[in-house]
Amino acid sequence: MKERTQNLTDVPYWWKVAPPPESIRDPVASTCDVAIVGAGYTGLSAARTLAEAGLSVQVFDKQRVGEGASSRNGGILSGNLRIGFGAAIRRYGHEKAVAIYREGIAAREFLAATIRDNGIDCDLQTNGRFTGALNLEDFGAMQREVDLLNTHLDLGAEAIPKPDLPDETGSTAYSGGLLRHDIGMFHPAKFVRGLHSLATKAGAITHGETAVDGIVRDGEKFTVSTARGPVSARHVVMATNGYTDASDRWLRRRIVPITSRMVVTEEISDNLMNHLLPKRRAMGENRNLYRYYRPSPDGKRIMLGSREPAFSRNPHIAAEHVRAGMVEIFPELSDVAITHSWNGYVAFSRDELPRIFERDGIHYACAYCGSGTVWAHWLGTKVALRILEQKGGDSAFDGAPKAIPFFEGRPWFLPAAMAWNGVKDRQKSRKPR
Repeated sequence: MKERTQNLTDVPYWWKVAPPPESIRDPVASTCDVAIVGAGYTGLSAARTLAEAGLSVQVFDKQRVGEGASSRNGGILSGNLRIGFGAAIRRYGHEKAVAIYREGIAAREFLAATIRDNGIDCDLQTNGRFTGALNLEDFGAMQREVDLLNTHLDLGAEAIPKPDLPDETGSTAYSGGLLRHDIGMFHPAKFVRGLHSLATKAGAITHGETAVDGIVRDGEKFTVSTARGPVSARHVVMATNGYTDASDRWLRRRIVPITSRMVVTEEISDNLMNHLLPKRRAMGENRNLYRYYRPSPDGKRIMLGSREPAFSRNPHIAAEHVRAGMVEIFPELSDVAITHSWNGYVAFSRDELPRIFERDGIHYACAYCGSGTVWAHWLGTKVALRILEQKGGDSAFDGAPKAIPFFEGRPWFLPAAMAWNGVKDRQKSRKPR
């Protein structure tokens, strides 16, 4: 395989048409009703809902608005849960499993409605997601999962057997797959801009490139220390997820930031795209080290994301590693150059479930486990409804994540964990197909 990453840029492909909004140096008000830390999907969704209800809201972010995972992700609207539906039934019981999966359905529908009702131009597509099975055993498990999803949730999911795979993908890497018609895609950076516009029009003030250094409770109020002065607020929302820093050491011990990297090909021919991704769907695999891919919104490129390799911090080597995974799926891309490669942080809780909760009066929404395109908007809105004491703030994901032993923010255990999961993925690939 030729190395085809020499001339790539590390600027996210999405920023070509929708870079993060430039930080406007509006004065930081010394008091407000709500101070929000983090200006991604979570913070902006909460800010919009609160400001529309008439509260004074300030949003702070140490980067530009939406510069973190909200404008760096793959734009696949899965509302995915790491645990499968069948496994969720075994772990939590039928009632709880149905509740958490139904909330994912509601979250996707709410996101699509927000986009449509507010005219947000973010290339929304609802043409489904296919997840490939690496072997026949895994495909059998997918068939059982489809039966459960359709019986209990009426999703209309499909198990696609190997003979029918050419209708879904030109890859020969799979033994079948699971098709979900209710999952789509969008342009994540355009959605950031749309949410930011809605929040601003409602009256929320966003302060990009304004770090928060700490939060101290003072009776019924909080003092939020920012890089541009202290702010007294009645309510505080922590919406930092994978970008949580030492300003909240308690949360840092409970969510693990994991680096995900994306690569984007140069433009490829319509004939090749028609062969590789004939339905132009979002795509994934049932690997432990999950890989996800999709066509670009204009249908001219393939975009693929996976976990950043643990063996090197060199971005060029990391991009080549992720590109090699793409070629493993589609050998036809071996001579196709990569034009963009970048990384960002996703955040996992110990039980790999999203979380919404309140601690010492501070409201949190976090731990989206790589599916924040749907969960962040949903749980950010629910945080706002809880502050407003309005109907709709309830969630099956209520409760603080547990602390992770011997962890204080630096995921020292990831190289070993990724190596072990890589071994398991190779074992999967060796089983009968």
